[in-house]
Amino acid sequence: MKKELLNIALVGNPNSGKSTLFNALTGLNQKTGNFPGVTVEKHSGRVRIFNPRTSERHNVNFIDLPGTYCLFPKSLDELETYKAITDRNNDEYPDKIIVVADASNLKRSLLLCLQVLDLGIPTVLAVNMIDLLERSNLKLDTVRLAAELGIPVIPVNSRDRKGILELKQALFQEQVGEARLFEKPEQEYPELVTEELKQHTGSVNAYQAVLKAANYDLLSGESEVEGLKQILRKHGKTPFSLQSEESLRRYRMIETILDNCINQVTITRALDFTMKLDAVFTHPFWGFIIFLSVLFVVFQSVFSWAELPMDWIDNGFLMLSEQVSALLPAGAVNDLITQGILPGLGGIFMFIPQIAILFAFIAMLEDSGYMARVSFIMDRLLRKFGINGRSVIPLISGVACAVPAIMSARTIKNRKERLLTIFVTPLMSCSARLPVYTLLIAIAVPDQQFGFMNLKGIIMMGLYLIGFLAAIGTSWVMKWLIKSKERSYFIMEMPVYRMPQLRVVGLTMVEKVKVFIRDAGKIIVAISIVLWGLSSYGPGDRFSKIEAHYSDAEVVNELGEQEAARRMSSEKLRNSYAGIMGKQLEPVIAPLGFDWKIGIALVTSFAAREVFVGTMATIYGADGEDETGATLKARMRNDKHDGSGLPVFTIAASMALILFYAFAMQCMSTIAVVYRETGSRLWPVIQFVYMGALAWLAAFAAYTFLS
Repeated sequence: MKKELLNIALVGNPNSGKSTLFNALTGLNQKTGNFPGVTVEKHSGRVRIFNPRTSERHNVNFIDLPGTYCLFPKSLDELETYKAITDRNNDEYPDKIIVVADASNLKRSLLLCLQVLDLGIPTVLAVNMIDLLERSNLKLDTVRLAAELGIPVIPVNSRDRKGILELKQALFQEQVGEARLFEKPEQEYPELVTEELKQHTGSVNAYQAVLKAANYDLLSGESEVEGLKQILRKHGKTPFSLQSEESLRRYRMIETILDNCINQVTITRALDFTMKLDAVFTHPFWGFIIFLSVLFVVFQSVFSWAELPMDWIDNGFLMLSEQVSALLPAGAVNDLITQGILPGLGGIFMFIPQIAILFAFIAMLEDSGYMARVSFIMDRLLRKFGINGRSVIPLISGVACAVPAIMSARTIKNRKERLLTIFVTPLMSCSARLPVYTLLIAIAVPDQQFGFMNLKGIIMMGLYLIGFLAAIGTSWVMKWLIKSKERSYFIMEMPVYRMPQLRVVGLTMVEKVKVFIRDAGKIIVAISIVLWGLSSYGPGDRFSKIEAHYSDAEVVNELGEQEAARRMSSEKLRNSYAGIMGKQLEPVIAPLGFDWKIGIALVTSFAAREVFVGTMATIYGADGEDETGATLKARMRNDKHDGSGLPVFTIAASMALILFYAFAMQCMSTIAVVYRETGSRLWPVIQFVYMGALAWLAAFAAYTFLS
């Protein structure tokens, strides 16, 4: 009977091109989620594939599993891959598996492939990056390799989409793949009774039973764990001996297979080119200079290229608000849409160009192989501050979002370094801060060029460097407070350099923009609506008294109709619920140059930092102090302090506010994930207090110095 949906999992070593192949197989039909009960990201995509054997189309769900070297997991990512292909109760348990192998390192890839075959799951081997062999005049005999393994073997180049159609068709081929190492377990393990293990674990597959015995520390049932320990002790085995003995036997098999299928591997041209580039890119001095130059180009481009489309979007929403206001009858519904919802939406869409450009650069750096070099050169620096090169991945990921960045720290095996990385990652300037930086820099910093350099771009890069310096400085202090005798090491495989694939870059941009609109957008719009309500209504009869005062004929004649309306809107905002809330905070933030309107934004920003822009748009939309048709930047630039009449957003106040957002822990999601990852309330509390104090002091120093 034809199954309605086929689950096909992609497994492979890190840097084998598995995710690129997944993108090629699924295109834009992807979704991102988490594995049940954990926070490791999962990608899946559904497509329809033609079956040439039956002339039917099948619904296929491709699942991109985290990279792993073998089925003996050492990290949370590897654990989720192990569980996904061994737990038959899993809703997405694979009907078939595509093992993605790196053509330049087939020996290591075949270790995982043979393990999967022993699980008895129908398998297809996709030999990726086959062009690396071809450039060295080496040829892999895929027909012979398929005969040796008993499964389809398809050479592919996922970056150029070569072999994708053949791979899809191979999913429906008949295959005779057999378990290799455990087909006669009594001969391979004469002292270990696999039937006893199978009976204890309830596994029908011999290798699955052995894996449970080797990974018993990952199981939750105490009785099952104790039983496995007894069986291993009975036969003089340990989890380590099971893994080491199996690996040695498998590698002997792999060497025999490869001797029959491929010539002696020599250095490829791509690898030779990589080694020459690494002599410069990983140099102790020039490596840092090149990295800083790359960052400089990125942030110059982010600010310069995005400025024009951002202005278009900002003006577009302004025109839309005016048109909607003219079409709808005056009243609460009109005000809600034009002063609450549309400004909130404008605060989302206005920053899409910058987010898209930033993530395009990050995707290109990752796809080219350069990010791995950044980890390597930074290891020498970071070790002096209590962390190592593996912490670079969470820190760089923190430029996008602190939440997944903190989750990625799970791959750091040293507990002290993992805690330090979690503690300092929120100091990295995430994409949620980018809208705040952009808006305030555009208001306060003049549009000045120094040759090809833009002053705004220089300041933007400086803010990211300040975040990094604060992170490693904090780590240096904390390393003396957290005691640990656990030794640390850093091992990372360097992929060869490759030209970034535009398709991958495009998919990354689309995915990140979708996440921003979906996750941040709904929060911003919701808070914008709430803020509109808080700023449009006040306690008691305050509003009616204000309206009566400024509607008085004498007042209107004295001030003029337009000025009276302006003052009435401003007075009503100050006496609204939002205004009262901001006034309560003003004594605390006044030394920083902030007024009560900024105080409201600081409070709402704890939901998400980027809410600041939507808050400002809503407040200044309800204020009505500026001329009709003014953009948000114009309204903020022209705003004055009550009483003194001085501008609110001076250079001093704007830079103080930027530094406050650079350091403050204004993200409830980050606080929640720190609590979940550390298992302690103490860490998020310390983070919140420390980062809040640092933000206030930095803002106070900046305002005092620049005033």
